[in-house]
Amino acid sequence: MATRKKQILLNAFNMNSVGHINHGLWAHPRDQSHRYKTLDYWTSLAATLERGLFDGIFLADILGVYDVYQGSADLTLRESIQLPVNDPLLLVSAMAAVTRNLGFGITVNASADAPYIFARRISTLDHLTDGRVGWNIVTGYLDSAARGLGLDNQIEHDSRYDRADDYLDLLYKLWERSWEDDAVLIDKERRIYADPSKVHVIDHQGPFYRSQAYHLAEPSLQRTPVLYQAGTSGRGKQFAARHAECVFIAAPDKNSARAASRSLREAVVAAGRKPEDIKIFLGMTVITDRSATAAREKHAEYLRYANPEAGLAHFSASTGIDFSRYDLDEAITYGKSNASQSATQIAQQRGWTKRQLLQELAMGGRYPVVVGDATEVADELSSWMDEGEIDGFNLTRTVVPESFEDFIDIVVPALQERGLYKTAYEQGSLRRKLFGEDDRLPDRHIGASFRRL
Repeated sequence: MATRKKQILLNAFNMNSVGHINHGLWAHPRDQSHRYKTLDYWTSLAATLERGLFDGIFLADILGVYDVYQGSADLTLRESIQLPVNDPLLLVSAMAAVTRNLGFGITVNASADAPYIFARRISTLDHLTDGRVGWNIVTGYLDSAARGLGLDNQIEHDSRYDRADDYLDLLYKLWERSWEDDAVLIDKERRIYADPSKVHVIDHQGPFYRSQAYHLAEPSLQRTPVLYQAGTSGRGKQFAARHAECVFIAAPDKNSARAASRSLREAVVAAGRKPEDIKIFLGMTVITDRSATAAREKHAEYLRYANPEAGLAHFSASTGIDFSRYDLDEAITYGKSNASQSATQIAQQRGWTKRQLLQELAMGGRYPVVVGDATEVADELSSWMDEGEIDGFNLTRTVVPESFEDFIDIVVPALQERGLYKTAYEQGSLRRKLFGEDDRLPDRHIGASFRRL
């Protein structure tokens, strides 16, 4: 019997802002990203993505501003490089109301939100979405964010993950331990909504966080949201192996993607889990049309509006390096910084100069770009899946909403014809849809160890 090919998982990669990854395209006459402040913009997008059977919308977020390049936020403001940026959590209820299956991966900085309060927010959204919520765990990396929060500078890189480990341990106690499964009775005859003997105060005395409290929300379908994570530094990989269910990677080629995927899965196994306990998503930009010629013409059109320098300003903030200080062909010193270590790994390994970086950022962003008709795009995505040993893609936006509409109308049918993409949603929570198992964390996940026996 022929081996059934693994089906592609897809997230629409987006942000509650004008500019996100492919910088400069907000100026394209057909782009509608300036409407990000309106509910219709988001509800229409959610309905479109559900029509395309997307697994989820992955909402990035950032605290602070990109002010490393040229030592100011001037270019950031002119090109709206993730500024202004609104809160992603507040979008979810509206999008959930117009969909039934679309998942929601929400980025929230664990260094900035009190865990006791954050636990209730996520439980609330998991209730309102019938179990379709995921959390992208980030720890922050911008000094501008630290200053906004009243600190002199950002907490040291590995220490941020140490704090996040403690943060998660506290959250697991609130989500998994405080309320027993049968605590809620809703018994109107006896006037007992919840059985007091089955609702418990958790006691957490960690190295960074302390809490003695009931979880304020009754158990939701998933209890703990699907856990996403994006760091692939040494300490980030260690954190992912312990906590993550979905990992977002960036890779310029298939060999790099394969190396990252294998390394992550080996770390997961070393942590006592199965290699299939994580789904690996690669950042990808797709530009497509009904013919190969039309797709290439569209790509050329988009390039006229994209701003590589804006992409460089974003990369400066990610690495902590002010690339404006370098000449085009001058060697760049890529040292260890307190910013995002994974962001510098590929550039450092390849010794990219400023000129080479600008070439890589031609579309304003640093993810691989696939251009072609349905057959060409399907071929390339399938190749990335096989050779990169990944599970799916975080599909970036270019000109919105047409970039997602084009993919759904042109590429999705081609993937379905090959058996590479679902033709209908499975039922159940986001976790059940992604992994085909239970709505709750599997017993082998560290979070399950916090459950009341």
